[in-house]
This record gives sequence, C-alpha cells and structure tokens, in this order.
Amino acid sequence: MVRSKRALICLLIACLTLTAVSCSGPGETPEQVLAAYTAAINDRDYEAMYGMISQSSGVSKDDFIARNKNIYEGIGASNVTVTVKEKQGDTLNCQTSMDTRAGKLSFENTARLVQDGGTYKLVWDSHMIFPNLGDTDKVRVDTQKGERGSIFDRNGKLLAGLGYVYSVGFVPGKINESTRQADIEKAAGLLGMTVENIESKLSASWVRDDLFVPLKYISYSDSDTKDALLDIDGIRIGTEKDRVYPLGEAAAHLTGYIQSINAEELKEHAGQGYTATSKIGKIGLESLLEERIRAIDGCRIYIVDKDGKEKETLIERKMKNGENVTLTIDSTLQNKLYNKMKGDKGAAVVMDPKTGEVLALVSTPSYDPNDFILGVTEEKWAAYNDEATRPMYNRFKASFAPGSAFKPVTAAAGLTVGAFKATDDFGHSGTSWQKDSSWGDYRVTTLKEYRAAANVRNALVYSDNIYFAKAALKIGAGGLADSLKKAGFGEELPFEFGLTRSSFGSDLAFGSELDRADSGFGQGRVLVNPLHLASIYTAFSNGGDMLAPYLEKGKSRTVWKKDVFSDEAVSTVKNALINIVEDPNGTGHSARIPGVKLAGKTGTAEIKDSKEDTGGTELGWFVAFNADDSAKKKYLALAVVEDVKDRGGSHYVIPIVRSVF
Repeated sequence: MVRSKRALICLLIACLTLTAVSCSGPGETPEQVLAAYTAAINDRDYEAMYGMISQSSGVSKDDFIARNKNIYEGIGASNVTVTVKEKQGDTLNCQTSMDTRAGKLSFENTARLVQDGGTYKLVWDSHMIFPNLGDTDKVRVDTQKGERGSIFDRNGKLLAGLGYVYSVGFVPGKINESTRQADIEKAAGLLGMTVENIESKLSASWVRDDLFVPLKYISYSDSDTKDALLDIDGIRIGTEKDRVYPLGEAAAHLTGYIQSINAEELKEHAGQGYTATSKIGKIGLESLLEERIRAIDGCRIYIVDKDGKEKETLIERKMKNGENVTLTIDSTLQNKLYNKMKGDKGAAVVMDPKTGEVLALVSTPSYDPNDFILGVTEEKWAAYNDEATRPMYNRFKASFAPGSAFKPVTAAAGLTVGAFKATDDFGHSGTSWQKDSSWGDYRVTTLKEYRAAANVRNALVYSDNIYFAKAALKIGAGGLADSLKKAGFGEELPFEFGLTRSSFGSDLAFGSELDRADSGFGQGRVLVNPLHLASIYTAFSNGGDMLAPYLEKGKSRTVWKKDVFSDEAVSTVKNALINIVEDPNGTGHSARIPGVKLAGKTGTAEIKDSKEDTGGTELGWFVAFNADDSAKKKYLALAVVEDVKDRGGSHYVIPIVRSVF
C-alpha cells in the first residue's frame, strides 16, 4: 500500500498505543487504518487514501482523488480529527471534526472496514466524507465578503478604509509589436517592476489577446504615473476599490497597514475565521484594532443533489462587517507636523492638556502604507530598510534622553518634597562646577551666566544645568527616585500603543552621585518617552494631576497620576515656563506669538559614548502649551529631533512646535 510519511507514523503510534486490540494481517486494526486515513486527509495525500480503501468500493483512482480533493480543498478542510466512539464488529461509530472556511464543523459518522488481502481496508463511498452526501451529490461553498472597518479622524476624515486605486495592465492584442520591448521596459520602470516579471505575466497559460492582464495597482492620486502609462500602446487602466491610507506617510506609524496573512499568523489565529487569502493588520492601529475592525466573511457550506436542489446545510457563518473607529487625531495638525519634520529623524505629539486627547502623533522619517497595498518595489523596500534613516522605526514609541526639557520635572519634584523653596538662591558657580574633588576631572557645565538669583524661575529661564545638578543632589537619590516613580517612570503608559517605558536606570535607582547630578538636568541615565513627557507636562495645567493620553474619540478624561506635584510647585514652574517664552532672555523666546500666552521649555540632550566623548550628536526638544485657561483651543505640543548638533540645537525644534499654535 502507498503511505504518506505522516500516515505511517500515525500507524506506528497506533500500534504502540492500542495494545489492547489484536492486530490483523500485518499488524493493522480497523482503528489504526482509520487513523492513518485521517492523517492522509490532513496531508492532502489522496493517493495514500485510495490505497487504504477496499476494491469493493468500486471507485476508480482518478474519480476518488478528484472527488476528495475537490471537496476537502474546496471547503478548506484542515485539522481533521476522527474519534472512535463505539465499535460494532468491523464498523466504527465516529465523531469527526474539522476546521473549514465557515468555521469548525463536527458531525457523527460511521466507517466500515473489511479484510482485503489480509489487511483491513475501508469500504468507501461519499458517505465517508459527510453522512448525507450521496455519490451524485455535490458540496458547494457560498461566500459573502465582509468589509473591514474604517479608521477616521475626529472630524470624520478617512485615515484608513475603502477607497479607489488604479489597476494597470496590458491587453496583449493591443501591444505594438514593433515597439514591444521598449514599451514593456517603460512600463516596468514606471511601475517599479522588472521586464522579466511583466513578460512572465503576459506568457501565463490563461492569457489571450483580448484579455486584460493585470500588472500592478497604483495610487488613485498618482496622476503623473497614470498619464505616462496611458502613452504606452496596450496599457489599460481601470478603477478598483481597496484599502487606502489618505494621509500616506504623514500618519503611517499611527495607522500601520494590512497585508496578506502568513502561515505563522494563520496558525496563531486558527479557528477565528481567517483563511489563506485573508489580510490582517501587521503594525500600528491596523494591528492593535484588528479584533474590532476586521471583517468576518460570511460562508455557507451545503450539499445539493444532482439537480442542484439543496439537501443540507453543513455549516454556516454569518458575514460581519468590521467596526468603524473614530480617533481624536486632527488630520490638519498631523499633516502640518509631518511636513515640518519630514526631512528629520524625530517624533511629535499634540495633546489637549485639559482632556488628554491626542490630536497628532508623528514619527519621521516615514513610509507610505499604501505601498503595502499597491505593492512595494525592490527599490522602496531597500529604502524602507535603510539602517541610517530607519523609516519603519516608530520614534514616538521610543524613549530618549530629555535634556533640559526635563528640568521642570526636577524643579517640581524638589518643590513638592520640600528639598528647597522657589526663592532659594543656590549661588552662582560660573559656567563650570563640581561638588568637590571626589568628582575628579568631571565638572557640570552650562552655557550662559546670568546676574539674577540662582532660583527656580531664573534657572529655568536661563536653562542653568548647574542649578539643576545641585537641585538633584538636594532632593537626594531616594527622593528623586520616588518622585519619578510617582510620575510613572518604570510603568507602562496607559495608551492604545505599547510605548517604551521611561526610566532612570535599569533598576529604577540612581547609581553614583554623578549620575544623579546629571539626571537633574536631563542627562545621566534618564530616558523619557515623548508621550509620557507630554503627560507629565499636563500636570502643570491640571493642578498637579497627570492625565492619561488617549486616541479614541468617545473616551473620557482620565487622571493617570494624582497629585504628582504640589500646588506651589505647579504655580512656580508654570510661571517660569511662561517666562521662558515671554522673557527676551528665555531660551524659548523665539516661540512667542503675540496674543497667545504660551508656556514652554527647550531641551538639548548630548548623545555620546562617554563623558570624554566630544564627537557625539545632540537631540533637540521643545515642549509648549497654552498657559491661558480661557483660550478657545488648548494644545500641548512636543517635538524631539535627532542630530541637531550644529543646526541650532533645541532652537531648531521651536518652529516645529510653534506652528501648532
């Protein structure tokens, strides 16, 4: 007999485990033959199946293979299991179950076996497949396509959903043979395909001169490519519906994209209605919202007789459209920030500081999620995997050294725990300072001297590193660690996206005194996620309470961390942040907008391998929010940009944030 490898293994296991049943012939019992037959169904080994049926079944090999293949593969049968419930002589009463295109199908059936040449074999007819399936009956599958849910911005503008794309292809009979090679080369160049790939599609066995041979989809907005393609003889362009991302690169890391499901995902989601032709959210909100926005296709598997009359519905799954989701995102702000930053590596956040609504969430550089629907060319895929720019890397999920943007946190923490008062003058130390000789050659440096008292207000306005190093030492390692934990460091931010946790050391403890001093002004071991930093800054608009950011419209304002800072700390730091913008000496003065009361803080973080490293780069930050509670629209905007050294440091970032207001 012919046996698949899996069927033979199954037979061996059955022989080893069913020791209570006496073996007939070469050691096969009815149960063992049925187990091997079931294994062959799962392996799609129809020849092995035919080798296990009795000659008395009276069916030719070709007919047997065709019938079983058409039915099992037509319904998408997999994970077939047959459990023997009762044995009556050589007849086995069984419970059969299998996964199908319509879901899990279970039914009772019988299998009769006879001795054939000294070995048990199955007496086969169509009832072996389904109990009520006659030899002249057919199994049919009807499907109803469900529609994946759309994602909208706060104003109802589409971020991800059904839209139009162009389908481009050749009609072979319309190709000009005298210019064929040149025309195919031109089409290949415009579509990002190879000549060989196009020729392969044109030479498929089904192709005829009058048939449209699809090559690729292009964006509905790509009129230049469309017009250039229409100049080629034989090219035809049609309009089809597909998933589209109207903001493209501007919201790619937010929306993510869908693609065809792979084998690993199909296995992971077994029994959930996915098939080999399904598409699934890969990253971003398409993935995070998959369970809610995915469509479930309707499917009915049923039996009809030779006249087409329905006999029995075997299984049916109702079609279900995906849920539509509306975000708090404002497409206008999202686009504006992306266009301001698209040449840089960075991230930006805009929140409503009074509600926690996230109005924009940007990561640059970016990619076009439409490419994953239309087809990514080799050149684009290479660009997307560029290690230098990493356009696929989501920077708003990452954490960064905050530099001076962290100083308001140190100030507020110190005032809250009573380590110092707002009016305390720490004294001036020039532009270079160390606590004592135990620091060796290391000194804290700051850029600018000032004559005013070295207190909270002036230290923030002039962004005095030395003051905040002293402040951190006054707060103490335990006090500073407790303050940061109170502000959510080391915790997962309650947000739709999984974000990197903010930290100040692997064990949430400050190591050396130097680490603590450096951390006071946002260096050392402090790393902050941009959205988390924005959440901390909401405390200055909400009496010391930090709000949880949220992305889905309809959710309500939620305080994540209550009373993180005292009333005095909030008032003192907020007024200083206003002065940073309003005072001509303030580091954020260039953000000032007449008639708009802003509070803000710049930050430049040095990124280097060691304290002695002089060739490192810099991160630039700017955070700003409406300081006037009566303002009609309230924003808290933050941006961080990499590699701003020799480009103005944090001042390079100010215009990006200022544009929001």
